[in-house]
Formats: sequence, structure tokens, C-alpha cells
Amino acid sequence: MNGQTALAADAGGQAALQDEARNAALRNTMRVQRIQDFVFHKVTLLFAASVLVVLVGIIISLAIGAAPAFREFGAAFLVTNEWDPVNDKFGALIAITGTLVTSIIALLVAFPISFGIALFLTEICPVWLRRPMGMAVELLAGVPSIIYGMWGLFVFAPLFGDYVQPLLKKTLGVLPFIGPFFQGPTMGLGLLTAGLILAVMIIPFIASVMRDVFEIVPAVLKESAYGLGCTKWEVVRKIVLPYTRAGVVGGVMLGLGRALGETMAVTFVIGNANDIALSLFAPGNSISSTLANEFAEASSPLHVSSLFALGLILFAITFIVLSAAKLMLVGMSRKEGVK
Repeated sequence: MNGQTALAADAGGQAALQDEARNAALRNTMRVQRIQDFVFHKVTLLFAASVLVVLVGIIISLAIGAAPAFREFGAAFLVTNEWDPVNDKFGALIAITGTLVTSIIALLVAFPISFGIALFLTEICPVWLRRPMGMAVELLAGVPSIIYGMWGLFVFAPLFGDYVQPLLKKTLGVLPFIGPFFQGPTMGLGLLTAGLILAVMIIPFIASVMRDVFEIVPAVLKESAYGLGCTKWEVVRKIVLPYTRAGVVGGVMLGLGRALGETMAVTFVIGNANDIALSLFAPGNSISSTLANEFAEASSPLHVSSLFALGLILFAITFIVLSAAKLMLVGMSRKEGVK
């Protein structure tokens, strides 16, 4: 009996030791996991904070570089259309106007085409053709901007100046109100050409984003609408677009941001003239093309500072556009909540 008791005591002791060992291993594992979570949290926080640090650094560097120009010209720098490096007289109105005009033209042309491409790929395109066409659209997004610029200068601009601009001048140029925008010499280069090249560049970006967001719409919603007798357009208008409104706006803003900051393609075809004309056929300038053309050759400190000021203005324009898009989405969300 005593031997059995001893054996039972030994077994109980071994079980207790095993339980203690398991608990110790579990505590060690939990300690390691806590350390891993702590390190992971701090590393990801560092990555996220680095973006803000870089952003703040860019803003500060641009502001410091632009300070002499704003001290010299004040707020008039934004509304002055004189750009004279020889006499150190600078104003940003020409570059701002060219940037906004070309970007608006690009967006007006690219948005409906991108919407049609995304709609065709997700709702109408045969299955066997969907993947090749989708890959073709994505490949267009990867073409370097300088290739678009060379194509625009040597291929598109001559054809546009010989055939399209004369046609626009004879038709739209004689209409009231909009006629002055389509008059003037038909050289092929100018604001309209730059806007169209930008449209070709941003179409793949907007179309790719729209296609991706259209594909996330639950199939049961669309099938239910078709079951109720809705047409394809009614399904898109009443089901797909309300469900993907934020993604569509995001794709449009992505394309607009690309258009606002594009440099090389615009520099090739915009004409690079420091002048403001009512005609879209006339050559002009944009902020990015001005920076590309003059930054390496700027000699006077005031000229360099004015170029920094243009960069700061471009940053501000982009920030305002993105903020307006965000506020618009917030307003849409609130209206949906009220309903």
C-alpha cells in the first residue's frame, strides 16, 4: 500500500511538473507574441509616420524656396501674367491657367471614355475577350510619359493640325460663345493638344480603377435587378453606380492628379509659350512644363524662387482638388444616411 501511495505521489508530482512546464512555455510564447506585436506596431507606425514626415518636409522645403518670390511679388504673383526672366519679373497666372485648362480638357474627354471601357469590360464584354482587353488597358497605364510626348509631337500633333483643327475651326469656330475657343492658327501644338494627350494618358488609370470597383458589386444585386426586368443601363445607374460611387470618384481623382502633375508629355506638345490666349489652339504653358524647361537654366535667385513658388502652387492645387473630392464623398454619405 505504501508503494502504491509513493507511486501515486510520484505520478502526481510529474503531472504537476508537466503542467508547470506547459504553463511556463505558454507564458514564454505569450511574452514573445507581445514583443512581436509591439515591434510590429512600432515598425508599421514608423512607416506611416515616414509618409507624413516626407510630406511635411516637401511642404517646408517648397515654402522656404518660394519665400523670396512671395516677399518680392506678394499675392500679385498669383494673378500676374508676366514671366520675364531677363528682368526678373514673374507671375504664375500663365502657368496656373495652362495647368487647369489642360487638366479640365483631359478629364472631360477621359471620364466618359473610361466609364464606357469599364462598363463594357464588366457588363457587356464576352468572357473570352475580357482578360485580353483588360490586360491591354493596364499595359497602356505602364507606358512612360515621354513616349506619349514623343508620339504626340511627331504623330498626333501633325495630324491634328492638318485635319482636326481646321475642321473644328470651320464648325465650332463659327458658333457664338464657344467660337473664340476654336479659332486661331492651326499649328497642331497648343492647349487642346496637350489636353487630349493627357486624356489618352489618364484613360487607363481611370478605366482600371472603375473596372475594379464595378467588379466588387455583389452578383446577387445585379441578378435581382435583371430579374425585376431592369435593362443593363438601369442596373448600372441604379445598382452599380450607387454601390461604387466612392471608388468611381477615387478613380477620377487619380486621373486628375496624374493630369495636374504630368510633365514630359505636356512639355512636348503644349507649345511652351508664356502667353494667355482665348483660343485652345494657341500655345501655352503649364506649371510642370515651366519647371521642366527652366529649372536647369535658372540663374538668378529670384527666378529659382519663382519656380519653387510654382511647385508650391501646384501642390496646393492638388491638395484642394483632393480635399474637395473627399468633402463631396462625405456629403454623399450623409445624404445616403438621411434617406
